[in-house]
Amino acid sequence: MRLLSFEKMHLAAPFLLGLLHLTVAQVNDPLFWVYRLHPMAQLQADNTGGDCPAECDCPPTFPIAMYCESRGLKQMPYIPSRIKYVYLQHNQITSISESAFGNATNLVWVMLHENHISTVDKNAFAKLSKLDRLYLSGNNLTDVPGLLPLSLRDLRLNHNKIAKVQPGAFEGMDNLTILLLNNNQIQDIGGVFKDLRSLTLLDISNNQLKKVPEGLPSMLHQLYLGSNSINAIPDNFLNHFSNLQYVRFSHNELTDKGIPPNTFNVSGLIELDLSFNKLERIPPVSASLEHLYLQANQIKEFTLGSFCSIVDVMNFSKLRILRLEGNEISLHDIPSESAMCLRLASDIVL
Repeated sequence: MRLLSFEKMHLAAPFLLGLLHLTVAQVNDPLFWVYRLHPMAQLQADNTGGDCPAECDCPPTFPIAMYCESRGLKQMPYIPSRIKYVYLQHNQITSISESAFGNATNLVWVMLHENHISTVDKNAFAKLSKLDRLYLSGNNLTDVPGLLPLSLRDLRLNHNKIAKVQPGAFEGMDNLTILLLNNNQIQDIGGVFKDLRSLTLLDISNNQLKKVPEGLPSMLHQLYLGSNSINAIPDNFLNHFSNLQYVRFSHNELTDKGIPPNTFNVSGLIELDLSFNKLERIPPVSASLEHLYLQANQIKEFTLGSFCSIVDVMNFSKLRILRLEGNEISLHDIPSESAMCLRLASDIVL
C-alpha cells in the first residue's frame, strides 16, 4: 500500500479534521459530498434569498442545505430561498403556519421528525411543488396535513396521534412510494390508498384496525399490518398484487376461520409473518416462500402438505426459516418426510 508523503498528509489534514465535526444529517446527504470533495466549490457564504438564521448552520461548502436539528427551537426559523434541504428534527416546534415555507418554495427535503407539532396550517406545504421527502414522525398530529405536494415520494407520519385519515388525504399522489402511518390510533382507513399507484412500502402497524384496508395499491412490495385487531383476511386478498414480497400480520386476532383457503399459497412471497395470532393449523403457503413466522399461536399439528406437494416430491419448499415456538407441537410432531420437503431450511425453531 502506498503511503502519503509528509507534505501530502499536511495538505490533507484540514480536510480530515473537518470530517470529525460533521453531523449525521450532513454525512447522509446525497449532495453533501459533492461539495465536500471539490475544493473549488463555493467557499463564501451564500446569502441568496436572505442570511442564514443565527440558530442554524448553512455551510458554505453546501449552500443549499440548512441544519437546525437539536437546537431547542420552539418555532419555525426563516428559511432562505436558495435552500433545498432543511433539517429541523429533534426540536420543540409546536406548529407550522401557512407562511413557514413561503420564501423557500424549492425545498426538496423537509425533516421535521421528533418535534411537538400538533397543528399544521392547511396551506403550509401547498407551494412546495418539488418536495420529495417529508418526515413528520414523532409529533402530536391528529390528522394528515392537508394539500400535501403531489411530488412527494417519501412521507412519514408514524408515531403521531392520528385517529382517522380523511377521504382524499392522498388524492393525486401518484409519485408516492413510501408511506409510514404506523404507531398511530387509526381505527378505520377506508379506501384512501386507491390513488397511490406507485406505492411500494406501506406500514400501518400498531394501530387499531379491525379489518384489512380496502383498495390497497397493486404495486406494493412491502405491507405491514402487525399489531392491530384484524380477525379476518378477504378472499383472494393477495391475488391483487403483482410485486408483493413481504407481508406482516403479527399480533392480530387471526383464526383459521378468518383465513380463506390458499390465501397465502401465491407465488412471489418471500416473507410472511403470522406470529402472535390464534391459528390452530399451519396455513398452506407457496413453495417459493423463504421466511415463515408462526410463533405464539395455538398450532397443534405439523401439516407437511402446507409446505410441499405430496404428489410431486421434486416440488419441495424453498423455506429457509420457520418459527413455530410457543405453539402446541414439538420436534416429535415433525414427520420424517419433512427432511425432503424442507431441504433448504437452515433454521426451524420449535
